[in-house]
Amino acid sequence: MSSVFVFPGQGAQSVGMGRELYETNAAARAVFDAVDDALNQKLSDIIFNGSMDELTLTANVQPAIMATSIAMLRASNVALPEYVAGHSLGEYTALCAAGAISLADTARLLRIRGNAMQAAAPVGSGLTAVVLGLDVPTLNEICAGKNCSVANDNCPGQVVVSGARADVESVLELAKGAGARRAMPLALSVPVHCAMQSPAADAMRAALESVEIHAPTAKFISNKTADVMTDVNEIRESLAYQMTHGVRWRESVLRMADLGITDMIEVGPGNVLTGLAGRITDKINAKKLEF
Repeated sequence: MSSVFVFPGQGAQSVGMGRELYETNAAARAVFDAVDDALNQKLSDIIFNGSMDELTLTANVQPAIMATSIAMLRASNVALPEYVAGHSLGEYTALCAAGAISLADTARLLRIRGNAMQAAAPVGSGLTAVVLGLDVPTLNEICAGKNCSVANDNCPGQVVVSGARADVESVLELAKGAGARRAMPLALSVPVHCAMQSPAADAMRAALESVEIHAPTAKFISNKTADVMTDVNEIRESLAYQMTHGVRWRESVLRMADLGITDMIEVGPGNVLTGLAGRITDKINAKKLEF
């Protein structure tokens, strides 16, 4: 029997997240202050008091979710379990939690990541959408020959597709014709985890080469392989690779069960990953981190 801490990606944000912890917990306050210093910006003010539009800008929301997640972890004063994993940008949070990347470097990397993702695809050129009721092989077939691909394999019957706007819109219509229960765009300002992010992947390779990465103190389950990844160079490359390839979350959770993980604790804002776990397997008990 073992446990895993999992950290959410974009979409978990809400204005005011972490504010109470900032006001009442010194460890959490230190996290938000350190991220503000690293970015030379009062990101905490945007998180606590800003508009949703400002918070959800890609360059803000990525370090914001990471900062809130790490603040929650440190406020809880709970030791890391044997495993960690994260969904998309949550991988950076997981690696920060496990001591592989410093908090300041993680904040700066996610700011670079957000800016690079926005720059890679002019506003309106791309689209990210969710399809409910179809599996990955079916959507791979529908996407074949188009400038779009599966971005997230979240759970059985929930798959995200991303790429060029016209091609994703075509896939949505074809998916409906193939029996999808729902097929609709998501409120993201950029197409994610697809070939359009190749320039962002190059930017991240350069950025990741400039920071020190240590072996994580907990076993890191990667979005790239849906398995434990321990080699630092492989981890570094996987973070660039994820920019243009899909998040294998369903497979990762199934692998967790195979590894004997019985408890999943979601650390961060929202409860998206807790909800997904129950749709993937009944072998893992998923819950939010308790304070």
